[in-house]
Amino acid sequence: MGADYSTNASNMNRVIVFTEQFSFSDTGFKSWRFGREGSSETAGAGNLMIKYRLFFRRPQKESAMNRNETLFDRAKAIIPGGVNSPVRAFGSVGGVPRFIKKAEGAYVWDENGTRYTDYVGSWGPAIVGHAHPEVIEAVREAALGGLSFGAPTEGEIVIAEEIAKIMPSVEQLRLVSSGTEATMTAIRLARGFTGRDKIIKFEGCYHGHSDSLLVKAGSGLLTFGNPSSAGVPADFTKHTLVLEYNNIAQLEEAFAQSGNDIACVILEPFVGNMNLVRPSEAFVKALRELTEKHGAVLIYDEVMTGFRVALGGAQSLHGIKPDLTTMGKVIGGGMPLAAFGGRKDIMECISPLGGVYQAGTLSGNPIAVAAGLKTLEIIQREGFYENLTALTQRLANGIADAAKAHGVEFTADSVGGMFGLYFASHTPQNYADMARSNIDGFKHFFHGMLDRNVAFGPSAYEAGFVSAAHTPELIDETIAVAHEVFKEMAK
Repeated sequence: MGADYSTNASNMNRVIVFTEQFSFSDTGFKSWRFGREGSSETAGAGNLMIKYRLFFRRPQKESAMNRNETLFDRAKAIIPGGVNSPVRAFGSVGGVPRFIKKAEGAYVWDENGTRYTDYVGSWGPAIVGHAHPEVIEAVREAALGGLSFGAPTEGEIVIAEEIAKIMPSVEQLRLVSSGTEATMTAIRLARGFTGRDKIIKFEGCYHGHSDSLLVKAGSGLLTFGNPSSAGVPADFTKHTLVLEYNNIAQLEEAFAQSGNDIACVILEPFVGNMNLVRPSEAFVKALRELTEKHGAVLIYDEVMTGFRVALGGAQSLHGIKPDLTTMGKVIGGGMPLAAFGGRKDIMECISPLGGVYQAGTLSGNPIAVAAGLKTLEIIQREGFYENLTALTQRLANGIADAAKAHGVEFTADSVGGMFGLYFASHTPQNYADMARSNIDGFKHFFHGMLDRNVAFGPSAYEAGFVSAAHTPELIDETIAVAHEVFKEMAK
């Protein structure tokens, strides 16, 4: 048999079969889809005349997973684990990650062209929906003026002023490119301001991948069953005190023993990296009182919750004014942008005014700033958060009701545009609660929904997100799919 040759014949491939070598009964032939058969002909090969038949075959349709599998295998050869952020590898749920080709509104499409209703939302930033036309246009206009300058721009001032207007605790602010940068610098700033070394964090909270914070952390670390990272010297973490979330007694004891040495307390004010975990009102009150009493800096890590749970972030819901706030995700509108800000007297300790150094070549990138400014404009429109909150509640309550209808132990919670799904009898209060939940149950649910074109985060330890592009009808469709999955799980 000769090689395949491309033709214009209805997107078919031409196959030349030499009759002296092959017959119709050949095994290799049976798998081919025949379109039409050409007539017997002869072709000259020197003085030798060889008889052949001309056939056409239609290209076989790739299997549903083929393209994702191919790309994943290719990625693993050049990128460690095949991904650039661990949770994307599907390590805790099994299977092959979906390689996304495009996104629009409430949907994403993978490389096979399969459309999914998306509740990941780029892990939170896509609050107005993917590829919102106004955001895209703002990015386009900014890009026409240049991609990066390494010099100040007016846009940086405008977005800083806008954030300070929305969050009264932010008296001054600096832009960076990632949430990790923001929290890392906020910790350094708190240490520089207080002259102290010790910090308090809470088990299961994730504050980026800087060394001193990778101790009993959440997010991808929990996903892979390694709550602390290798490669971090003990000296880097010896000043990090890790306490149980919502445990007031532990917090009081830590300050009683080391109050004069504690530079700051950092927390997710609604945890999203061990799934959604709410703080108690008493816990939040104790945090503010103890940090004030002992002169420690209270840092609200609102990289996830900022502008996601409410316009003014979690602090507006708590009625708390933290000393420093870190932000990211939503403020970039899908582009890499983050920030840290707070009390003026603390912020003035940062270089070039003070001795705490921080820098970033791409900080305040004009394209990211443009996307962020337009997103901040959209989310301040009338009724935005009322609608977003109602949609998210509708989803969480609907999925919980679906589980109950089929006798599956399950509960759910939501705040603003953020939700948690738990295969447990009650909503978790801390990491230990979350770890006791039915993780295998989540795996079955995740794949059942994904197989039916609904995408949640590929880990039981991750919160989910709803956007303004989701409609009540789409939420109801998702709930109907959940009924199917729970029915299957209950068998």
